[in-house]
Amino acid sequence: MLSTGALRAHLLAARLAGPVATPRETSLRSYRLFAARDPRVLLGLDPERAWGERDLLRLMADKCGVSDDPEHVSGPDVIDPERTLAALDAFARRLARAADRRAPVLFGTGHPHRLLGFYAGLADALSAAGCPVLTPAQGRCVDITTRFGVRTYNLDYVQGVALVREPGVRAAGSATGAHTHSPLPVRAVLEGVVDSCGVLPELVVGDHGWVCGAGQLGIEAIGLADTDDPALFVGEAEGRVSVAVPLDDAVRSDYYRPLTRYVLNRACLSQ
Repeated sequence: MLSTGALRAHLLAARLAGPVATPRETSLRSYRLFAARDPRVLLGLDPERAWGERDLLRLMADKCGVSDDPEHVSGPDVIDPERTLAALDAFARRLARAADRRAPVLFGTGHPHRLLGFYAGLADALSAAGCPVLTPAQGRCVDITTRFGVRTYNLDYVQGVALVREPGVRAAGSATGAHTHSPLPVRAVLEGVVDSCGVLPELVVGDHGWVCGAGQLGIEAIGLADTDDPALFVGEAEGRVSVAVPLDDAVRSDYYRPLTRYVLNRACLSQ
């Protein structure tokens, strides 16, 4: 069993919280783009209210613990580990509720190189608890606009976790996938469910567009988000994302293993 104190120490040592690798400049740029409703940072969310840069800075200070000083424009951003721990507890409660209902769950990540193992551990535990872990629309093509133009990707699942990969890069089932912020993959998955008259997820677990895209469509969604991903926290503030956990989403993949153990223990799903 991993105690709260031990996890707090790990969050700081691994730089998942505290001073993180995300530059302040990157976060502020994301807030400017979000305020301008740039789809690259909206992640599929259509905000109900107008969010100015100052509004976003105050929100991110409240949700993540970043500085609310608009004159603080450089250096590493900071995440309050207490906020991360509180959000992980809320995250665990949502998983426990899904397990109690044996609800169908969809996992998806835009950070497969970093976060696949975290989600796979949760998927395995929920499956063992009787939740259908959904894998619809495997192999479906998704056209995503990137800085290099429109690229076609294929939907795939690894250990119950959805991701996208460029055709021909690796065989289906391998852990290598593409980094994406797009909500189009989760929309394609849900369209695939409807087309096949399958079961819709009652809960989507993931990051980036997987969470915001699902939440925008009215499906309960929870996930992880860095300080330069304001969309998930706006979605939480507006009631379309149930839980957004503030942490650095791009550290070494093995650094997320203690988080998996902590969440499963809190959700009473440890195997």
